[in-house]
Amino acid sequence: MPDVRPGPWLRLTALFAALATLLAVISGAASLGAAHRVLAALALPPLLALVTAALLAHRRLLLPALAALVLFGIAALVTARGLHLALAAVAFAATLVAAAATYRGEAAPRSSLRDYITLTKPRIMSLLLVTGLCAMFVGAKGAPSAWLVVVTMSGLALACGGASALNHVLDRDIDKLMGTRTRMRPLAAERMPPARALEFGLTLSAFSFVLLASLVNVLTATLALVGNLFYVLVYTRWLKRTTPQNIVIGGAAGAVPPLVGWAAATGNLTLPALWLFLIVFLWTPPHFWALALLIRRDYEAARIPMLPVVRGERETTRQIVLYSLVLVGATLVPVLWGTLGLVYLVAAILLGAAFLWLALVLRRRTTPRHASLLFHYSLLYLALLFVAMAIDPLL
Repeated sequence: MPDVRPGPWLRLTALFAALATLLAVISGAASLGAAHRVLAALALPPLLALVTAALLAHRRLLLPALAALVLFGIAALVTARGLHLALAAVAFAATLVAAAATYRGEAAPRSSLRDYITLTKPRIMSLLLVTGLCAMFVGAKGAPSAWLVVVTMSGLALACGGASALNHVLDRDIDKLMGTRTRMRPLAAERMPPARALEFGLTLSAFSFVLLASLVNVLTATLALVGNLFYVLVYTRWLKRTTPQNIVIGGAAGAVPPLVGWAAATGNLTLPALWLFLIVFLWTPPHFWALALLIRRDYEAARIPMLPVVRGERETTRQIVLYSLVLVGATLVPVLWGTLGLVYLVAAILLGAAFLWLALVLRRRTTPRHASLLFHYSLLYLALLFVAMAIDPLL
């Protein structure tokens, strides 16, 4: 990845890291106790994002960024007040040096707003936000406060968008091989330098944690970050290119938003939250395998071992039917557990029957038309199922 001048997103991250480090120093000097610890914790995500960007794209930033992170970490471990403050102050100075360095060098061509929006995969994000939002209603057993909804959805959107942008960075080589669906993405079409997308993804991910941890709770922020990292490092970087079970295991990342919504509304994770996670987890394989049947040749061209490529159509449709059966059964568990009631039960049965019927039709007649029907219905299915969850406690 070329060492180009950092863009506005990394400069923003560096400035925020410097500000957060300064506030940590001031609050420590003022002996603010818990407030000092919170401010110190909020400085870590932008510092980590800065170090990661420096390591992967801007090596001249690595020394001051890494020095700031290490010194800040050592300061957190030192109990002697004078030495603690001195180390934190030096960390702040190193952060200022790193921030100043982000303004040096020749500016790369600007990327369009449309390309940045494309990096966040807004259509995928919208479905993830629906599951997170509806889980808030289930967890709150009614309507959560508007303020909590806005903050939580904003933080979750940042986490989802950041993960998607980093996915673009890692997949830019195979995106060029997978037809028009991905060939015209900003990085694959070379309309944007990879470094810009990297900075954008890291910035969104860091600010997601800061926003959720400071205004919602640490559990919610941690869950959003775990989902982000699982999608980027476990699914995109590892599973996607190595095993036909990639989407089965990797589907856990897409199942995290309901946990984020539940944790935001309740401050904890209990078994009913895990049922919501399980529903999305079981929905993911039949949804993506239907798509894989449609674009199998694209996956073959990119040498991605999706199930239709490795095991063929017959085995794929068999797995789709099996997962659909388990999925429909799992959607009834929240009713049996007492979490949800009659409105949701009726919706789950009707929506599930249609899902299973389309899966069986695809099994009997494996055509692009039937694969497309199941794929597009599965999107509507998950959205309507979670909307029914949200409506149920209101009635």
